[in-house]
Amino acid sequence: MFGVSSPASAPCGFQSSQFQLSPGPDRRVTRRVFDRMPRSRRSPFLFALAIVAVTAASAPALHAQVATARQPIASVDVDRVIAVAGEKPILWSEVLEEFNTRRAQGMPVPPDSVGQRQLVERIIGELVDAELLVQKATVEKVEVTEADIATSVDAQFRRVREQFPDDPQFRSALRNAGFGTPEEYRRMLSDQARKQELQRKLVAKMQQDGKLVRATVSEADVAEAFARNRATLPKRPAQVTFRQLVLNPGPSAENKAKGRARIDSVVAQLRTGASFETLAKRYSDDPGSKEMGGDLGWNRRGRMVPEFDRMMFQLPPGQVSPVIETVFGFHVIKVDKVQPAEVKARHILVRYIVDSTDVARTRRLADSVSAAWRAGARYDSIAAKFHDPDELRAFNDPINRADLPPQYDSAFTRTAVGEVSQPFEIIDRQKGVPKFFVIQPITVTTEGEYSVADLRDRIRSQLIEERSMRRFIDGLRKASFVRIAPIPALPPLPALPEGTPGAQPAQQPPAS
Repeated sequence: MFGVSSPASAPCGFQSSQFQLSPGPDRRVTRRVFDRMPRSRRSPFLFALAIVAVTAASAPALHAQVATARQPIASVDVDRVIAVAGEKPILWSEVLEEFNTRRAQGMPVPPDSVGQRQLVERIIGELVDAELLVQKATVEKVEVTEADIATSVDAQFRRVREQFPDDPQFRSALRNAGFGTPEEYRRMLSDQARKQELQRKLVAKMQQDGKLVRATVSEADVAEAFARNRATLPKRPAQVTFRQLVLNPGPSAENKAKGRARIDSVVAQLRTGASFETLAKRYSDDPGSKEMGGDLGWNRRGRMVPEFDRMMFQLPPGQVSPVIETVFGFHVIKVDKVQPAEVKARHILVRYIVDSTDVARTRRLADSVSAAWRAGARYDSIAAKFHDPDELRAFNDPINRADLPPQYDSAFTRTAVGEVSQPFEIIDRQKGVPKFFVIQPITVTTEGEYSVADLRDRIRSQLIEERSMRRFIDGLRKASFVRIAPIPALPPLPALPEGTPGAQPAQQPPAS
């Protein structure tokens, strides 16, 4: 099956997409084991994972998925063991929970009973595979520390939090999904991330020890996989590669002085004993951390801009930094915890005040810079002097034109390959003022059909990974006790709220 991934880095105002093969069933093993959780809470808990799984979803979609959590999963009078994987029984209720969770996340459900039964069989197989991997990790003494998962958990928590306009709505959504507090929700994310990291480390160890044999994939295998999936492929989108200059309006000396006065006022309150967390919620201009008292989670070196990074790693726990200045404005930082190679910190940000005069000055500068570039000025020289360091300079991997903001697309329409565009504006949502963009197209491809040559490397890489993992898991199955019981009838599926990715007419349960 084919899918789409989204690289993290993209120009201001949009995210890019890169076409690639999506993981097969063996890479999507997402077994969730909740031994310590009462069964009465499992159903809403698992439906709540829909909030996490679609991190790029809009707030309405997240609300629809949370609404799904309120719908009870049809229960059975007596739960049964549907499978045994090594020492671990897998309950039928767990299979139903996983089935309904994936459905809430957008998994298509076949309309016929035979297709639904095959889907349930696949889910049971994946739960068995995941449990065997967890047990093998224990045997191999593979361990996962808090440091291994803290950064990803904090980032995921922050992404979900940002889908809601304020903290009360976020907390309400969590309560509706079966969580008492955001801290309980974070613990769930940690448990999920720990299991995934455990499996990843196990695979890495098996590769290092030579126990994960690399599968061979022939050119015929690649061609066959392409042919098998060709009918499901979308059109190859029109794509471009380009480099750009981005000019970010800066404050005048007067406006910078006003920002400095604001942060100095915050520092004065800190010196009198005011709570850092309280002041962050009151004064910080960082929407991603403001409601969490400035909490930035765990961060490794190099993730922040240089000035911020250096100060954060110099501070001992509990100490507040002096005021530092970055491209974002003025900061004060407080380190909560330190561990090898990572720091958990908070900050208060006071952004520069940028007014219409500053914007007009930058617009004139953009006109001058683009004219100089067209006249033959070296790109590297003018980029070093004028380019916004918070934006990428070049997009050397093809990016879908349809994913670009209209301003980009219009500029590509008017600018031939190798030429330099006129400046255009895109509003910086964080600051509420425009940035000015100048682009030079490098390659432009039109919409069309994918060929096997377009996808050969991705297909080969995925087939190797899938086959290697399948062989490894099959070996675990042979060496372990695995038994799967006959599959009972699937209870009637509850209707999903309109707008939920998996919403569709009610299905008939498969025959026993």
